Amino acid sequence: MPSTLSLLAGSLALCVAYVAANIIRQLLFPNTKEPPVVFHWLPWMGSAITYGRDPYKFLFAARAKYGDVFTFVLLGRNVTVHLGIAGNDFVFNGKETHVNAEEIYGPLCNPVFGEGVVYDCPNSKLMEQKKFVKFGLTTDALKAHVRLIEHEVVNYIKASRELKGPSGIINVPPVMAQITIFTAAIALQGPEVRSKLTNEFASLYHDLDGGFSPINFVLPHAPFPHNIKRDRAQLKMRTIYEAIIAERRAGKIPPTNDMISHLMQCSYKDSRPVPDSEIANMMITILMAGQHNSSNIASWIILHLANEPQLCEELYQEQIDQLADEHGNLPQLELRTLEKLKLHSSVVKETLRMHNAIHSIMRLVKQPLPVPNTSWTVPPGHAVLASPGISANGDEYFVNPTKWDPHRWDDRIIEEDDESEMVDYGYGRTSRGTKSAYLPFGGGRHRCIGEKFAYLNLEVITAIMVRNFRFKNVDGREGVPGTDYSTMFSRPLEPAEVCWERR
Repeated sequence: MPSTLSLLAGSLALCVAYVAANIIRQLLFPNTKEPPVVFHWLPWMGSAITYGRDPYKFLFAARAKYGDVFTFVLLGRNVTVHLGIAGNDFVFNGKETHVNAEEIYGPLCNPVFGEGVVYDCPNSKLMEQKKFVKFGLTTDALKAHVRLIEHEVVNYIKASRELKGPSGIINVPPVMAQITIFTAAIALQGPEVRSKLTNEFASLYHDLDGGFSPINFVLPHAPFPHNIKRDRAQLKMRTIYEAIIAERRAGKIPPTNDMISHLMQCSYKDSRPVPDSEIANMMITILMAGQHNSSNIASWIILHLANEPQLCEELYQEQIDQLADEHGNLPQLELRTLEKLKLHSSVVKETLRMHNAIHSIMRLVKQPLPVPNTSWTVPPGHAVLASPGISANGDEYFVNPTKWDPHRWDDRIIEEDDESEMVDYGYGRTSRGTKSAYLPFGGGRHRCIGEKFAYLNLEVITAIMVRNFRFKNVDGREGVPGTDYSTMFSRPLEPAEVCWERR
């Protein structure tokens, strides 16, 4: 029997031989019909580690060496990256028969969102579900949302222990997470759901959110503690929503004009009513979609205003100049008055430009996919990856892109949707609009339908916070915190504290 030491030595020798063979293959025998491969001595994990630590740093460095198109290995899968505006168009507007989102994101998202919705169903069904949900995103709905969101933020300020007294210090991300889950619930789901946002519900939401750990791309059902908590939370939250639906069907709750009532009346094209379990899972999805991006971006806004207090004062002065009466009193916000707050809008746009919550978007290649204007073809089984944040933070399109400067939008107009590029994927006419350096909400058939709500939500939250507080960095800190890329949604590294002072 060979000794344990001999076995270990043999295993190590095999690993060294494998690594050496991989290096020789990459250096001497590259596949010229496919995009160049990012060289790494540890092929299965090395690129994944460097990418996961700071995706933008990895992508900018690889771009400098290989150009806009290259391949690296991420958790055992070949990922072909196409950067820039052309890359955005290549990935977002790929034909459904050529590139697939469900197989990439299903393992991560399905246990969180639940059965029969989003990526746990055919794409055609997802498009119908998006059409149902647009009920709460019309212009009339947005008008009503403004007052609801303002009311939630004002009430939070009054009740929050972290904001008691004339001044103090807060850890920004948890505060903004609470505010945005309240605003998303009241605006997108109604007062009945909002009333259930107790400590228990907040804990369930937190546990469900933990299911977005990157390891779940490859091990979604492994018995990790965060997966056990995720599954319990999903079941409990679905049960809460199903109980609300059952009470409404039994006539125990008066009918209302909210999202749950609307979905209860919806049917798919085959005339099948939306099952209660799917309504519950859609409500979970809506709440998470309405909260995640807003929470992270709202946090970055406050952190940047603390780093540049003069801009906080500019925002306050804009409200005084544009909205105040002759006595200097500020009225309640309305959709039409928000349109006067140009700098508020620019603050939101600039923060979205610098801090896109999802740094990379991937699709699975199903058929050989030629890369336009090259001799390369991406083979089936690869993933293709676009990163709109690269163009949004690149100096090809933005002067001094690493500086947070809302005034860069004073004379800059976001490219309007081209009518010739409009298409109906099944949930109403929308723009194919991917030929832009600014795509914080994606593009193509999977473009986020909630972008108007997100802009509205963030502008109202910013306006009310600025009305009530001045912000500055804690002593000894310059700039804003770094970015935490440990989950699917990038966010500020904590603790991310600022000083606040009540006006």
